[in-house]
Amino acid sequence: MAEKLTEFVGDIPGHYDNGLGPYIFVDYAADIARRAAVLKPRHVLELAAGTGIVSKALKDQLDSDTHLVVTDLNGPMLEIARSKIGDRANTEFAVADAMQLDFADDRFDLIVCQFGVMFFPDKQASMKEARRVLRPGGSYLFNTWGALEDNPFAAIMIDITHKIFTNDPPVFYKIPFSYPGPDEVCQDLLQSGFQQVDHEIIDLDKIVDSWRRFAKGLVFGNPSITELEERGTMDAEDVLILVEEELRTRFGPEPSSMPLKATVFHALK
Repeated sequence: MAEKLTEFVGDIPGHYDNGLGPYIFVDYAADIARRAAVLKPRHVLELAAGTGIVSKALKDQLDSDTHLVVTDLNGPMLEIARSKIGDRANTEFAVADAMQLDFADDRFDLIVCQFGVMFFPDKQASMKEARRVLRPGGSYLFNTWGALEDNPFAAIMIDITHKIFTNDPPVFYKIPFSYPGPDEVCQDLLQSGFQQVDHEIIDLDKIVDSWRRFAKGLVFGNPSITELEERGTMDAEDVLILVEEELRTRFGPEPSSMPLKATVFHALK
């Protein structure tokens, strides 16, 4: 079952992009793309690009002659990313494993990764790979989610799945929030060979105009839906209703807002 935790296939990428993108990803994508543009890189690698939410922001923010390589472990996610960017010059798409990058040493000025590091099985190994393909003086720019208590939408999902599957609940919802401590992340980066590490915590109060749309993303936009359907304990549509009702009860009728917290890191080789 462990390998399925990173399989974003079938209808999952579309639900992820439509239901989660507008509410928990786009604002942080704009932030990290702005930070990337300030660095004026010429060659950029994006890891765990997903459906291209950051990729599009990067292409809009970076100089037109900047070369961008967009990668993800899941080909179906990259297809959506490709559809957003089209056949823009200086852009490549490739399926890639962040733990074993198929790129030469010292190739990139900048590596960007939004909310992907938490999924890498060996954090320091992935950081060493990132450092390897960076040029001397290059930057690794990425962000991670804060703790569950600071991102209550995720705590809602965990509570609901624990009630449905009392003995063996799906574990996916905990993974994105499993690496919240900035001190630990900074220490891992330094131990992986990076020379300097800075970080900034970013709190948002995100307006949500449709709890239904967001709930569909939470239920159908990640690999847990495969596990839910395979177990057959409860119909996915019924889970969707539970999630939508709980979101509305917790945060109020739409339009309403929910808190988000993440940390952005900038590591120098």
